[in-house]
Amino acid sequence: MRPTGALHLGHYHGALKNWVRLQDEYECFYFVADWHALTTHYEERSVMERYVYDMVIDWIAAGLDPERCTIFIQSRIPEHAELFTLLAMGTPLGWLERVPTYKDQIDKLKDRDLATYGFLGYPLLQAADILIYKAAGVPVGEDQASHVELTREVARRFNNLYGRAPDFEAQVAATLAKLGKDDARYFERQRKAFGETGAPEALAKGEAIVAKAAAGVAGWTADDSELLLGHLKGAGKSILTEPQALHTEVAKLPGLDGAKMSKSYGNAVLMRDSPEEVTKKIRGMTTDPARVRRTDPGTPEKCPVWQFHQVYSDAPTKEWVVKGCTTAGIGCLDCKQPVIDAIVQEQSPWRERAERYLTNPKQVHWIVEMGTERARTVARQTMKDVRTAMGISY
Repeated sequence: MRPTGALHLGHYHGALKNWVRLQDEYECFYFVADWHALTTHYEERSVMERYVYDMVIDWIAAGLDPERCTIFIQSRIPEHAELFTLLAMGTPLGWLERVPTYKDQIDKLKDRDLATYGFLGYPLLQAADILIYKAAGVPVGEDQASHVELTREVARRFNNLYGRAPDFEAQVAATLAKLGKDDARYFERQRKAFGETGAPEALAKGEAIVAKAAAGVAGWTADDSELLLGHLKGAGKSILTEPQALHTEVAKLPGLDGAKMSKSYGNAVLMRDSPEEVTKKIRGMTTDPARVRRTDPGTPEKCPVWQFHQVYSDAPTKEWVVKGCTTAGIGCLDCKQPVIDAIVQEQSPWRERAERYLTNPKQVHWIVEMGTERARTVARQTMKDVRTAMGISY
């Protein structure tokens, strides 16, 4: 995440809740993307440090456990910048210019000068952030799927450029000979079909031949499998891993005015707002415009508060809301109270966990230091592989 300071409920339900779950299923790396923040807010140096640590405290408060995942700061690991630079040598300019969010951000942030190399290159920096840990999956929303696809293309191009030995073709021919003529011909048909059409069926059939060989051909090695799988995909040896997008169901909360929740819009409920502040904000929320008077019936689907009920309320409460709203049996303040109670209850452990770090900031600094060292160990090994592949490990 880019450091924006204290997080709001939209951050939690849109991403952070998912991160907490994933730390028990995968080896996870979560980092503060402070270099990414500079691609659009490069003049805001005075608040960056406070934003960084406020955000990390909210991560830990929400349930991220430094013992079960790696938490670090991007700019503390120079290997990210090195991989970004080396990937830039072989990444076509057109790939960056066609990223959907590039022109979209320029339109949305007209008040900022984004005619910079850093802004144009941020999707490639993002690719480096992912590839340097050889990530198998990246938890993203649909709006970020194009970035993961670009990362896959960058990895594929790098492997194609630098994963081929000088005698690659001869190695492929020798390995195909181990398959036998029929399987070798079948494999080559699937490789050509996949290269021409990108059909997943052709890829699966080619992979099945390799799996069959690995299980039954005498003298077959793991290197043989890797060689043919790279040949099948039109790539060389897999130096960088092509990640998959992990799309999981997430809840989206609107802001207090019904628009997207954002601190910059002044319509957010922060994760560590006090119960009094939560009550004040939710009671002042925009509701169905058709309910001008207490006696006017309303339509829950047209009310932003209903979207909060979808996240926070159980079935009987939602049934009570629908009946009461559509018949004018309850007022808007009545409808909002269960949401207030649920948010305050959810926030209680967050505030409790955050307090120990707010009163002792050195603790959160230490967590970040330890995570940064763990992450850098992995990043250094990847860069060793990259430098060797590119012939600059002298």
